Amino acid sequence: MTETRRQRGTSKKKKTHELTAATADKHDLYQRSVQDPEIEIAFVHRIYKKTFGRAPITLREDFCGTALFCAEWVKTRPERTAVGIDLDQPTLDWGIEHNLAAIGEPGQRITLLRQNVLDPLKQRFDIALALNFSYWVFRTRNEMRAYFAGVHASLEREGLLVLDAYGGPYSMEAMREDEFERTRIKGGFTYLWDQHVVNAIDHSVVNHIHFEFKDGSKLERAFTYHWRFWTLPELTELLAEAGFSKSHVYWEDEDEDGEGTGVYRARKRADNAGAWVAYIIAEK
Repeated sequence: MTETRRQRGTSKKKKTHELTAATADKHDLYQRSVQDPEIEIAFVHRIYKKTFGRAPITLREDFCGTALFCAEWVKTRPERTAVGIDLDQPTLDWGIEHNLAAIGEPGQRITLLRQNVLDPLKQRFDIALALNFSYWVFRTRNEMRAYFAGVHASLEREGLLVLDAYGGPYSMEAMREDEFERTRIKGGFTYLWDQHVVNAIDHSVVNHIHFEFKDGSKLERAFTYHWRFWTLPELTELLAEAGFSKSHVYWEDEDEDGEGTGVYRARKRADNAGAWVAYIIAEK
């Protein structure tokens, strides 16, 4: 239910044969239904330049998966570089083949590291980001604080950490998205977000992503996530404890009908909604 607030389904992909569960590639489906790096790079660039008066150049992408964000990042400016970090080598290999090879990477401008995001890095970065709630894999305050502290140490003096978070009452109960709405993605498939387990006592959650196709076939549990559900106050408090000087919550504007516009602005107060996605920007 939550991720669809940010779904656009407008990725620039050439049309191919009609997709089915047998022919579809789950990484391709994920990129087309969940990620929109062009818009998020523009957002990150705007916030960084507003904060520090210059364009960000160096990027650290944690839980980078197929490194799509890294690929799009270096395309925007010739001087930009990126380091992507992930534990899953097959996913990194897929990203190299489908996202990086065409631009001659990894190489001079993109480095991919198969390692734990908690491991220290020698490099320093203008921007670090962990998107699509990936950092929620850390389930205790100590683990999350340690992660934030490690990122803080890897940032330049003028550095930002960019996170996203979801919430709202619908996010705190088990449900499949098809109980309310179905997110049809351009290209002939449907994305379903499944909040399979939500434990009210310790906020542990199990979420799945499913895909369905026009021929009736299904790709069930293409992706599964075992996370802790974190609230915005918890996260901003832990960022401060980890050494970040400031953190700001960017909330989505709404139109006259109460629909999200895709424009996020820094807010001190926001009315709760059934389901929402926000960004947290932390300044070193």
